[in-house]
Amino acid sequence: MKKITQDAGRKQLGDFAPDFAHFNDDVLFYENWNNEDIDLKTRCIITVVALMSSGITDSSLIYHLQNAKNNGVSKKEIAAIITHCAFYVG
Repeated sequence: MKKITQDAGRKQLGDFAPDFAHFNDDVLFYENWNNEDIDLKTRCIITVVALMSSGITDSSLIYHLQNAKNNGVSKKEIAAIITHCAFYVG
């Protein structure tokens, strides 16, 4: 399986907040997203649900919806996830 990497933290905040960049890029995206205890499709679904339930509808949600699609979550599944969550998260 291809390892997931991220460098947005370093690119955007590396000089200003190097610890944040480390936790974002190395821990969240590299260690957490590459943990094989949960398959990538399920991890994508969990992330979309977490963002929705937190009220985050900005570019983060858009990015993770596209990421879910890229990792095997179908349009029909995404629609069902959004519908299901709407009853619980408002």
